[in-house]
Amino acid sequence: MKKSSKLSRRTFIKSTVLTTFGISIVPRHVLGKGYIPPSDKLNVAVIGAGGKGYTDMLHTWNNNTSNITAICDVDWNQAEAAFKKFPNAKKYKDYRKLLENQKDFDAVTISTPDHTHAVITLAAMQNNKDVYVQKPLTHNIYEARVLTQAANKYKIVTQMGNQGASGDGVKTMINWFNKGLIGNVSKVHIWTNRPVWPQGIKTPTEQPKLIDNLDWDTWIGPASWVDYHPLYHPFKWRGWWNFGTGALGDMGCHLVDPPYRVLGLGYPTEVESSVGAIFTKDWTPDYYPESCPPSSRTQLKFEATEKNPIPVKVEWTDGGLRPFHPDLIPADHPIGDEDSANGVIMIGEKGIMTCGTYGMNPKVYLNSGEIILPEETTKEFNLPENGHHQLWVDACKDGFGSKKHKSLTSSFDFAGPLTESILMGNLAIRSYNLREQTKNGYNYPGRKKLLWDGNNMKITNFEAANQFVKREYRDGWSLNL
Repeated sequence: MKKSSKLSRRTFIKSTVLTTFGISIVPRHVLGKGYIPPSDKLNVAVIGAGGKGYTDMLHTWNNNTSNITAICDVDWNQAEAAFKKFPNAKKYKDYRKLLENQKDFDAVTISTPDHTHAVITLAAMQNNKDVYVQKPLTHNIYEARVLTQAANKYKIVTQMGNQGASGDGVKTMINWFNKGLIGNVSKVHIWTNRPVWPQGIKTPTEQPKLIDNLDWDTWIGPASWVDYHPLYHPFKWRGWWNFGTGALGDMGCHLVDPPYRVLGLGYPTEVESSVGAIFTKDWTPDYYPESCPPSSRTQLKFEATEKNPIPVKVEWTDGGLRPFHPDLIPADHPIGDEDSANGVIMIGEKGIMTCGTYGMNPKVYLNSGEIILPEETTKEFNLPENGHHQLWVDACKDGFGSKKHKSLTSSFDFAGPLTESILMGNLAIRSYNLREQTKNGYNYPGRKKLLWDGNNMKITNFEAANQFVKREYRDGWSLNL
């Protein structure tokens, strides 16, 4: 397999330097067991180093199998632990300065709030850097389409951070389905206990003092400007449409992934949502369009595929709502996770297949009464989280188009359409309370089934909903392929 020009340049530079100074590459066995020569390591820059970004950094570093050469975070308070862990890594607040000024790295991890994923990722790819991006891949549907196209245009090794995609649970579910254990699937139920952050609340109006060591302008990035508030940063940004993608965006890439992958789904053709509300003292529902709802229910319809030759409806619920216990599953068995808080139920002609978050604890309950479990225990059965990162690291070393690259489970050619499908649910959720004035008052045309043209990224029966396909970028920010 011919490797990318990027890898060829990397190899050429390394070989030239070694030859120039009369240095020979010493075989691994001479150096000793467990020793990895510096020439075999991937040089990685980290963008977003607090919270999940910190663990992404550690999993990518993976006990010194990669080099962390730079750490970039708009909030150096959040990045303090990362700076201490890697004191020799160069420090930045603005990713643009990192990409402009530092060239001694091959790949980037991007673990920032959802609204900045696309602009940072595209800039990294345009600078010839391989990318690992936290889920959801992007903030809106259009951005996901752009990044999917960019990965192929710039020949970049990509991976989205839905680590369960590389675990044995999902692989086992694919194997079970391909064997025909549950037959064709017509209905899928998916649920989560999220949000576990504030949602369905008023936009704050007070203006607290900006915390030290935080570059708020760069944190806002392409989003609409708002003043700093602790209800936005850190972490609580997930509940605001300006920055986050709510419960569906947070957990959808973990929970929708197994059935999406097992059934070989593509773009949905229909979507319909309803949302919960917080009520005032006079029992009037409060709706705050800037804030994601406290709970929601969404149904996506997918057409028949080669793997599943009948249409399937995928129903999502969040805010603690979940489907009822199927008759085939014994009453004392959990559904999904061990506490039933998150999970997936796939209803087929011959039985039911279930799993928890990340594809954990897969099970089959057949109409005959038989229960099928994985042979291994849960602890042994699922790939450690850093395996998803390590597979990406190994693929980066081999280059775009290599066998390892093609075997990645969540490269953008898969993660892009998956993200688009999930964010289609958010489009319907945000459209739910759109209203139009009529002679008799108001009606809510968003509260109906919306028809989706996936190829053209367009709702065909309610034009107002298309405002959520993409966003208007703040002055000075753009997404140009």
